[in-house]
Amino acid sequence: MKLYYSPGACSLSPHIALREIGIDPELVKVSTKTHKTEDGSDFYAINAKGYVPVLELFDGARLTEGPAIVQYIADRAPEKHLAPPNGSFERYRLQEWLGYINSELHKTFGPLFSPATTEEQKNAIRASLGSRFDWVQQQLGSNPFLMGEQFTVADCYLFVILTWTRYTGIDLGKWPVLASYVERIMARPAVQAALKAEGLA
Repeated sequence: MKLYYSPGACSLSPHIALREIGIDPELVKVSTKTHKTEDGSDFYAINAKGYVPVLELFDGARLTEGPAIVQYIADRAPEKHLAPPNGSFERYRLQEWLGYINSELHKTFGPLFSPATTEEQKNAIRASLGSRFDWVQQQLGSNPFLMGEQFTVADCYLFVILTWTRYTGIDLGKWPVLASYVERIMARPAVQAALKAEGLA
């Protein structure tokens, strides 16, 4: 499989998921600024939406949108239990988490990376994220993972989003449960392999 990615971006989530199921993907680096691949190709020709991730399958079919991609990956290796079975209540709980991470955390972070966002606006965004971190920390509680004892693709996604705090002026130490969670996920061999492949470790 071929994964179009940008180092440390949300594409790191499916990258981790692929390595969790034992797939070492072909990686194609994409610039989020120029929308070009490493060889100079126009990324818009790959994904008209212009952003990563894109997963290209062996038959050439392409899938976009991180929450969809990670569920596809999980279903390729059900024995790894990266997602509960389709049709089960727990599968919908996983989708609930993926939806929340996508809409309430991932998208909220976006303006913090933009030079057009004023410091006043950034402080308001950080406060908003802080209240959401409060809720996620409460839900996580003493569980090792979002779904309890089982690591899932929701953890791949949340881990990546939480790593963005180090680049956006947010001290994750204010949420010790989340800080410990990040360290726990970081220690997984598949996570380390993905980080190394993206030049982040």
